[in-house]
Amino acid sequence: MAEIPKSYDPQGVESLWYDRWLAAGCFKGKVDSKRESFAVMIPPPNVTGVLHMGHLLNNTLQDIMVRRARQEGKSALWLAGTDHAGIATQSRVEKELRQKQGKTRHDLGREKFIETASEWRDKHGGIILGQLRKLGASCDWDRTVHTLDDGYSQAVLQAFVTLYERGYVYRGKRMVNWCPVSQTGLSDEEVIMKPSKGSLFRMRYEVVELPGTFLEISTTRPETIPGDMAIAVHPGDERYQHLIGKHVWRPFPRAPIPIVGDSAVDPVFGTGVLKVTPAHDRTDFDIGKRHGLTVLDVMNPDGTMSADAGPLAGLERFKARDAAAKLLDELGALVKVEPYENTVGYSERADVPIEPRLSEQWFIRYPKIEEAKRAVTSGIIRFHPERWTKTYLHWLDNIQDWCVSRQLWWGHRIPVWYRKNSDRNESINRHVSLTPPTDPQNWEQDVDVLDTWASSWLWCLATLGWRKPGETTDELKHWYPTGALATGPDIIFLWVARMIIAGLELHGPEKKTLTDDDIRARIPFKRVYFNGIIRDKQGRKMSKSLGNSPEPLDLIAKFGADGLRFGLLSIAPKGQDILFDEDRVSQGRNFCNKLWNASRFRQMSGPMFDNSSLPSIITRIKAEHLDDDDFAILQGLAELTDTTSKHLEEHEFTAYAQGLYTFFWGDFCDWYVEASKARLADPLLRDTCLAVQDLVLRQFLLLLHPVAPFITEELWHLLGYGAENDFIQHHHTATGGDLLRALRDHAIKLVASKVSDVAQLREFVATIRALKSQTNQATRRDTVVTVIAKDSAARTLIENNRDKLYRMAGLAALDFATDAGNRPGMLSVLGTVVLEQSGVVDVAAEMQRLTKELEKVDKVVAAGEAKLTNETFVSKAPPQILEGARKQLEEAKAKRDELSRMLKTIGS
Repeated sequence: MAEIPKSYDPQGVESLWYDRWLAAGCFKGKVDSKRESFAVMIPPPNVTGVLHMGHLLNNTLQDIMVRRARQEGKSALWLAGTDHAGIATQSRVEKELRQKQGKTRHDLGREKFIETASEWRDKHGGIILGQLRKLGASCDWDRTVHTLDDGYSQAVLQAFVTLYERGYVYRGKRMVNWCPVSQTGLSDEEVIMKPSKGSLFRMRYEVVELPGTFLEISTTRPETIPGDMAIAVHPGDERYQHLIGKHVWRPFPRAPIPIVGDSAVDPVFGTGVLKVTPAHDRTDFDIGKRHGLTVLDVMNPDGTMSADAGPLAGLERFKARDAAAKLLDELGALVKVEPYENTVGYSERADVPIEPRLSEQWFIRYPKIEEAKRAVTSGIIRFHPERWTKTYLHWLDNIQDWCVSRQLWWGHRIPVWYRKNSDRNESINRHVSLTPPTDPQNWEQDVDVLDTWASSWLWCLATLGWRKPGETTDELKHWYPTGALATGPDIIFLWVARMIIAGLELHGPEKKTLTDDDIRARIPFKRVYFNGIIRDKQGRKMSKSLGNSPEPLDLIAKFGADGLRFGLLSIAPKGQDILFDEDRVSQGRNFCNKLWNASRFRQMSGPMFDNSSLPSIITRIKAEHLDDDDFAILQGLAELTDTTSKHLEEHEFTAYAQGLYTFFWGDFCDWYVEASKARLADPLLRDTCLAVQDLVLRQFLLLLHPVAPFITEELWHLLGYGAENDFIQHHHTATGGDLLRALRDHAIKLVASKVSDVAQLREFVATIRALKSQTNQATRRDTVVTVIAKDSAARTLIENNRDKLYRMAGLAALDFATDAGNRPGMLSVLGTVVLEQSGVVDVAAEMQRLTKELEKVDKVVAAGEAKLTNETFVSKAPPQILEGARKQLEEAKAKRDELSRMLKTIGS
C-alpha cells in the first residue's frame, strides 16, 4: 500500500487512470441478458465542434448517470458519436476553398466536393471526442458512431423511404424559411426569433379609379414592393368596403393592382390596410391563393434583388430597403418613417435574418402525434424538470409539417430519382428507394440532401443497429429503450420530440394506433433531463465575441477534471441556467484537496489494516469502544447513502453534490476527525476509531465516484480498498439499510439518542464559534463562557462532554449560571451562551449585531403569524405542515424574547 503524497496532482492522476481504464475495457458495453440494462446516448456534437462550457456540464451529467449504473451492477453503455452537421461543415469547407483555392463547390463538382469535405472532416473532425476524454467521459469509444457512417446512412435513407411508403412524406411548393447565406430551406425549429430594432415605413397608394384618394399602408419591408400583387382590407371594414374590387397604383414598378377583401386582415391593426406580396410572406401567400394572385419572387436565393425588382434589381436586400425608402420619398408616397421594434427570425446556423420564400421542397407530416403526447402525459417518459412537459405539449399541439430537404451537397442525399423530362410531381415519375432504378440513364437523382435533424432523430435507434422496421439486433433488444437522455431544452423540438416520434413510428411493425405497452417498447428513452444553459455571472450567454467564455481545457488544467466537475455540479440547480463564476467553481478543487488531505491524515494516524471489503473493516470495530460521535457519523453515513440514491434517481444533481460536500467537510472532517483525535492517542480506542474512518472513507469514495472518478479511484487504491487490477466501478455502493444491517450483524446497533446528542453539541459549538467570531476571538483558545442551560438534561450533556467542548470550541473554561444578567450572549439549542472574557466585547458593535438579528427574527415572527392567521393556508395545509409552522413560530418568538432581553441588559 503506497504512501499518499503530500499534495494532490490532478494531471498525473487523471492521465494514469484514464489509460488504465481504457486498457482494462472498463467502459465497454456488453450485452448481458442476466443484468438490467442501462444506456445513455451522447447528444452527438458537430463533427467540426470543439468543447465548450455547455458540453462540460452536459457530459458530466451523462457520465454521472452511467458510472452510477455500473456501480449498481447494470449492463451499462454510454455510446458516443458525432453529427455530420450539414450546413456548418459545408460552410466551413466552402470558406476554405474560397480562401485557399479561390474556388466554389460548383467549380469542383458534387463528387469532388464531397471527397474534399470528407477529407476535411477526417482531418479536423472528432477533436471534441478527444477533449471529452480529458473530462473523464467513460464512453464505449469502440462503438463511436458518425451520422454519415455507411450503416447509419442506410438507416436514415430507409426511414425516409418507409415514411414515404406510409404516406407521411410528400413533395410540394410551399413557403419555407430561407437562409440567404446557406441558400437552403430551414425548418421552423431552425429559426431563432430575436428582438430587432428597425423602421416602420408609412406609405400611401393612390386609388386608380379615384385619383387623389390614397390608402395608407405600413410596412417594415419596402424592398418587397415590386412583388406587391394586391392590397387587402377586411371585408367588414366599413371604411374600405366601397373600394373592394377597385385598384391602386403600385409605386414601383408602377402598375395597377387590385384591392381585395380578406378576413385575414386585422381591421384594428395599423390602418387596416395590408400590402399583399405572395412570394415573400406566408400570410400574403395564403391570401394570394384565395384570390388567384400572381406569385412574383423579387429576390434571388442569395438575398439580392432579382431582375423582377425593377429599380432595385441587383441590390443586396438591406441596401434595397434604403433605396426603396428613398424612391418612395421621391415619388411623394412616403408619409413617415418611425423607429420600430419587433421580433425577426434568424437562421440558427448563419445568424442572419431568414426570408420567407416559395420553394419546391420535401416535407414530413409527423406521425404518432397523439401517442407522443401520451408517452409523456402518462409518465411513460418522465421529464426533469417536469415543467418542460408543458412546452413539449404546446409544440405538438401546434406542430407544422417538417421541411426536410436542404439545398446542400454535404449530407444524406434524398433517395428519390425522377424520370427525365417528366412532371416530377407525378408519383409515377418518381423512384423512391435505397437503390437507383435499373435503367439509370433515364433517371436523375434529387440534388438535395436531408436536414441534419432527419438523421439525428434516429440516434437512439440507428446507433444500436436499427436499419429497417421489423428487424432488430441484440443491442436493440438489450439497450432499447435507453435509460436516460441529458440535453439542453433549446433542442426539445429539434431533437427530443422528433426522436420520440421516430421511435413510436419506426421501431417495430407498422401500427396505426399504439397501446401503452407498445409505447413503452418503442420510446427512445425513459427519462429526459434538461440541463440549464451556462451563462456568465452577469447572466449573459457565453460567446467568444464577448470574451466571457473560458476555454474548458484551461479550466480542467486549473481545477482538475474532478474539481471542475464537482464545482459545476454544485452551482447547477435543477434545470435552471447557471451563472458561471470561477470563484464558485473553485470549491470543487478545494473539496478534492480536502478529501486528499483527510485520506492522508487517516494513513498517517495509524496502521493500515485489511480494507479489501466491507466485512473486513466492520470486524475491526469493537462495539464497546464506540462513542456518541461514532454513532452519529455512522448514522449520517447511512442517511447520506440513501439520500444520494434518491437524488441521483430523481436527477437532483446539485443536491447530490451539496449533500456529499456537507457530510464530508462538515460532519466528517470538521467534527468527527477533530473530535476523535484524542481517542487516536489511546491504544485501546485507536483501532476502532481508525476502522470507523476506514468505513466512512470507503463508502464515501463509492458515493463520490460518479462525479469525481479520478481522485476516488486513486484513493481507493492508496487506502487499500481495491487490488491492483480491481476498479472502484465494480463495487456496489450498498444502501443505508445494508450498512446498518452489516453493523447490527456485528452487534453494533446505533442509538438514536446518542446521534441526537451529537447534533445538539455540534450546534452548541457552532454557536460559541459564531459568538467568538463576532467578538474577534475566533482564533483564541482562552475564551471563557458562561452557559444558562435550557434544562437539566442540557446541563448534563454539556458536563459529560466538557473536555470535547473545550477542544472543539477553543475554550479555557465553561461555567454555568441561572441568569445572564446584563451580559450579551447568543441563544443555542442547549441554552444561552455568554462570553466572559474581559475587555474583548465591543458593546456598541454587539448592540448593533443584536439589533440586526432582532429585526430579522421580527420579520420571521410576522410572516409566521400571517401564515397561521390565513384561513386558506390553515384549512388546506396538511397537519404536519401546519404543526411545523406553529413550532417554527414558537421558536422564533422565544428567540425574539431572548434577543430583546439581551439588548436590554447590554444597554443598561
